[in-house]
Amino acid sequence: MASRAAGETRDRLLDAAARLLLRDPSKLTLDAVAEEAGTSKGGLLYHFPSKAQLLDAVVDRWEASFQDQIDAAADDTPGGWVRAYADVSALDGEDEHAREIDSGILAVLALQPERLEAVRARYERWQERIADDGIDAVDATVVRLAADGLWFSELMGLAPPRGELRTQVVERLRALTRDVR
Repeated sequence: MASRAAGETRDRLLDAAARLLLRDPSKLTLDAVAEEAGTSKGGLLYHFPSKAQLLDAVVDRWEASFQDQIDAAADDTPGGWVRAYADVSALDGEDEHAREIDSGILAVLALQPERLEAVRARYERWQERIADDGIDAVDATVVRLAADGLWFSELMGLAPPRGELRTQVVERLRALTRDVR
């Protein structure tokens, strides 16, 4: 029972940190997170002894959630994981709340670039999986890079494709995942 309560407190702290990141990443402090979560600073420090560990946990949860969504959407056919990667990336671009969370995470990474090491390591693992998903590794990598570009252009409002053009772009990415080696 105590473990469950600790997990709930940890999630509440991570949710509070994410909300603060959405509002103003530069004002994220341990005191602000504790207040936002409705817990003591000591309670926060029990779970996250430093701001760096808190930020690492926020980024880890963000990446794990993305991977969980991909794994849930993937099938066992050649290109299935790459296709799921593209689909989940495209869904994030359409989801305003997801874009807000993504913006907060990018702000953390911009303000504290040392957090990027964990993200880079995860992307290396994803790229290995993508290149070995049963389809041409170049096509698979193009799909990943294009999906990342679509996500980024929507996140930053950099002339992302809309409407039917967006639908066709996502479908073209999906089509590239169906060609087997």
